[in-house]
Amino acid sequence: MGYSGIDQIMLIYYPVLAAIGVPVNLVAIVILSRGKCGLSKCISRYLVGMAVADLLVVITDPILNSINVMYLPVSFLDITPVCSFIYFLGFATTVVSVWLTVAFTFDRFVAICCEKLKTKYCTERTAAVVLGTVSVLGCLESVPTYFIYEPKFIIDKVPWLCVGKLSFRTSPAWAAFDMVHLILTPCVPFGLILLFNVLTVRRILISNRVRRGLRGRSNGEDQSDPEMENRKKSIILLFSISGSFILLWLTQVVFYIYLRIVDFRPFYSPSDPNFIINDTGKMLQLLSSCTNTCIYVLTQTKFREELKDAVKYPLNLIVKLVKS
Repeated sequence: MGYSGIDQIMLIYYPVLAAIGVPVNLVAIVILSRGKCGLSKCISRYLVGMAVADLLVVITDPILNSINVMYLPVSFLDITPVCSFIYFLGFATTVVSVWLTVAFTFDRFVAICCEKLKTKYCTERTAAVVLGTVSVLGCLESVPTYFIYEPKFIIDKVPWLCVGKLSFRTSPAWAAFDMVHLILTPCVPFGLILLFNVLTVRRILISNRVRRGLRGRSNGEDQSDPEMENRKKSIILLFSISGSFILLWLTQVVFYIYLRIVDFRPFYSPSDPNFIINDTGKMLQLLSSCTNTCIYVLTQTKFREELKDAVKYPLNLIVKLVKS
């Protein structure tokens, strides 16, 4: 049986995504955990938490789900309770990853726009509490997804494969759950990230205008302003992370909303435009789990230095062993 164009793309895309996503997120976790990137402990906590969530997304979705289906016709992962659990993990890790991005965006909003709240909220302890709370709530919100599926075959009393229950498409309770899940992830996070970024930009523009007016000019040249330089670095990091999230999730969010506006119907053929858009949106969404490390490399000088040291260390070790 031949593969359609989008299927051929996915056959290459998901293994490449896994091969890149796992190591880059592991590298980010190790480097950020060392605390030598010039970032506050609060920011480092959020970034480590986001990297862990992204790593789990890459493991559960492209590897355990997509690659397993495409390259392993029959495996232990196809037993119904196992594949149901994998689908649950995929839902849960995606929810946690999305809401940690919201939490990080809100933390930076508070740090820049809420001077009185900043000292109490933007702390390492608060970050740890937020990370734990978001992770627990994300998993609890995703628990019902484990019960969506039923076995397609039962061979020697062993249930195999996962297919959606008919009640999932006909039951008002499941319809309500699906709608709530759609609202909570990704519609509300999408809107919150846009809102916090707009408010943050507004506050920055006002603050910069005021600071320039107060500082004036010295000998016709701009005076250096360490506060504005630090704020600039923080803003570049914030906007890079939230901006890439918005761009890569945009197709999926718009398509989700479109499906609820028009009469939803299953995708019967790989040539169906809805099928193609759905899979394209999914691929872009999963790509967002691999972009943050690239953003750190491009925007954070000390992160680049730590990465260079990490790359040089095994090479130097090999050289020493050869010389000895």
